[in-house]
Amino acid sequence: MSNEATLHSQQEVMHGAHDHHDHEHHHEDNFISKYVFSLDHKMIAKQFLITGIIWAIIGAFFSVVFRLQLGFPDATFPWLESILGHWAKGGRITPEAYYALVTMHGTILVFFVLTAGLSGTFSNLLIPLQVGARDMASPFMNCLSYWFFFLASLVMMASLFVQTGPASGGWTMYPPLSALGDASIGSKIGVDLWLISMALFVVSQLLGGLNYISTLLNMRTKGMSMTKMPLTIWSFFFTAVLGVLSFPVLLSGFILLLMDRHAGTSFYLSDIFIAGKALANEGGSAILYQHLFWFLGHPEVYIIILPAMGMVSEVLAVSSRKPIFGYLAMIGSLFAICILAFLVWAHHMFVTGLNPFLGAFFVLLTLLIAVPSAIKVFNWLTTIWKGNIRFTPASLFSIGFVSTFISGGLTGIWLGNSSIDIHLHDTYFVIAHFHIVMGVSAFFGMFAGIYHWFPKMYGRFMNNTIGYIHFWVTLVGAYLIFWPMHYEGMAGMPRRYFDYSSWTSFNQFGGLNQFISIVVILVFATQLLFVFNFFYSIFKGRKLTEQNPWKATSLEWTTPINPGHGNWPGEIPEVHRWAYDYSKDGRDFIPQTEPIGPNESAH
Repeated sequence: MSNEATLHSQQEVMHGAHDHHDHEHHHEDNFISKYVFSLDHKMIAKQFLITGIIWAIIGAFFSVVFRLQLGFPDATFPWLESILGHWAKGGRITPEAYYALVTMHGTILVFFVLTAGLSGTFSNLLIPLQVGARDMASPFMNCLSYWFFFLASLVMMASLFVQTGPASGGWTMYPPLSALGDASIGSKIGVDLWLISMALFVVSQLLGGLNYISTLLNMRTKGMSMTKMPLTIWSFFFTAVLGVLSFPVLLSGFILLLMDRHAGTSFYLSDIFIAGKALANEGGSAILYQHLFWFLGHPEVYIIILPAMGMVSEVLAVSSRKPIFGYLAMIGSLFAICILAFLVWAHHMFVTGLNPFLGAFFVLLTLLIAVPSAIKVFNWLTTIWKGNIRFTPASLFSIGFVSTFISGGLTGIWLGNSSIDIHLHDTYFVIAHFHIVMGVSAFFGMFAGIYHWFPKMYGRFMNNTIGYIHFWVTLVGAYLIFWPMHYEGMAGMPRRYFDYSSWTSFNQFGGLNQFISIVVILVFATQLLFVFNFFYSIFKGRKLTEQNPWKATSLEWTTPINPGHGNWPGEIPEVHRWAYDYSKDGRDFIPQTEPIGPNESAH
């Protein structure tokens, strides 16, 4: 206890110094220090979010373009040539452009939107506010984290404009295609820029992750024990741990790939022939790269989905006016997912010649990860069961998240079985599975977070009517796009093909592909409506008139409507209870800052 008391006294001195410093220098803030190179975690969160939104528009637009090719392979779209130039001569995209678009779509949405845009935004915004800290442990490191991400974005953006085009080896960038500049036009400088951009991105993630962990372990306010933290903070904690442990492995894989490309090494290359000519490379293994990539690649799935899970838990409890069901079980399931995430990477590699005996262990561990996922699903359903639900856009997206997480997760049971995966691997079944469970679900969690915490970020509300339209079109559209792809995959239709029209086996899906492409365009238009709502509401949205508009218990709603740098003008509030005292002892909610009464019932 003496150590704890010492820590609290040190924190109070530091927070007091912060208060004094902020008060003394507040008038010296200029545009650059406040909006560009800001050290305020709330502004850095907004920078991550807006950069992520810009990338999301670009990445989604790429999917619209290549869906036009898949849905209407014989049609021409003259406007495409004015946007893509020689990549769409005569209004039809070239095969090279198709592969580049698919590659960049995956890279942008997985890394730049759903990793940096999701974790970067909400870890930054909520960790200090919900644990009761003035800022991150290192505001400067936090600023660096964003600017490394921004640099990565610039390099990736530059790769779209080089003469030979961006990388086109798929978002996984498997060698030997990515390791040999002569292998294809999309394997030239575009791949170098892709690798440099991703290396900068990894640095950004490591800086951010270490900062998040340090802050929530060391800078919690008085009374905020680990078991009083909201589930959002627990999810950000495990997300950061996953990133810090797995991203360095990916970086090592990228460095070896750069060396194979430019230093004459053979980490991934052996027995290669190009145009009938044997290359000198010997002794490497392309499978080694897959191990290094997927050792990050599977934790990456949970780096994307865990923050969404945490925010959905928070929004559902607030919207249902009920305590979260099974708080400790929720933490335990997050921990189990975190451990198992590192033990299942080879289920992406069942068709690489992996020893079937070894594959059996990965099948078992893959199916085991369904257990903590199911615990979370049952707890969400039990939380909203008989709740007094407020159907805000945030709560609808949270319920939608539970729906897509169940339906997308169930198909993972098929793919997790190695014998079935041999038939389904690299078909549209895989695309349908991971887009629903990782893509759509993560976006739903992100949308729930944006609608719920927008008033805290900007002091205004987003438009609810547009929010409802956004939800229903996106939910119905997502199922109409991805659910039929399961049936295409079961029929054996392979992914990443430019044109299926000349295949007798898959001609039957011509009409279905057209239908999917039309729905993609409608859903993309609805996302633009959301973007309009977001930026319009920043300046013209209905103003917030009270500190706690959602009547929530957590600490972020005890700050002023527009909190300055330092968050609380006076003392940081002390915490006395957990974050989910809703509908208790005849009261709608009890804030965490209220002491526990002598006759109060235990939760």
